[in-house]
Amino acid sequence: MTIKVVDELHESLVDNAWQMYYDAFAELNALAVQRHLMYRSEFEAVMFDPRIQKYLSLDDAGVLDGLAIYTNDLEAVPLISPQYFQRRWPERYAQRRVWYVGFVAVRPDARCGSVFIELIRAMYEIAVDNGGVVGIDMCRYNDEQHRMSRAVNLLVKRFYRDVRTERMDEQSYWLFEFPSVHAPAA
Repeated sequence: MTIKVVDELHESLVDNAWQMYYDAFAELNALAVQRHLMYRSEFEAVMFDPRIQKYLSLDDAGVLDGLAIYTNDLEAVPLISPQYFQRRWPERYAQRRVWYVGFVAVRPDARCGSVFIELIRAMYEIAVDNGGVVGIDMCRYNDEQHRMSRAVNLLVKRFYRDVRTERMDEQSYWLFEFPSVHAPAA
């Protein structure tokens, strides 16, 4: 396995990257309230945005088996608030030592291997080497069913013992279902 970091994905890889990304996240659209799958046009915009580094995992035959996106230009990440990070870590933010993991996708037949581990390690090494902060988000389904926060926490602590972790934020979605027609409350 080889991890390669690029600013822009080569056009020859876009279709394979999209299919792997789609396979990894399409199911979550029915399991999580917030959309976890970019539209193809959004995906391509990210793949060609040089502010966002693309971490590619290539198997021994050179076939893409994992893809992650990582940036310290938080303005490039849709749906997060750079101001939150700027308020929490003003000095690090000003020095561009705050990174965000947009997603980590692994080809289904490579999920039992070390692809996810090596992508996480490669991205986090940058923050470690720079005394930085890394943000990542996970939906409740992935956290409860796959124990993602626990898995990433254990991985990072295995590689970097003095890391401090915390849940930055949590958003909950509430539903009020009225199963039958009732007279208005008096």
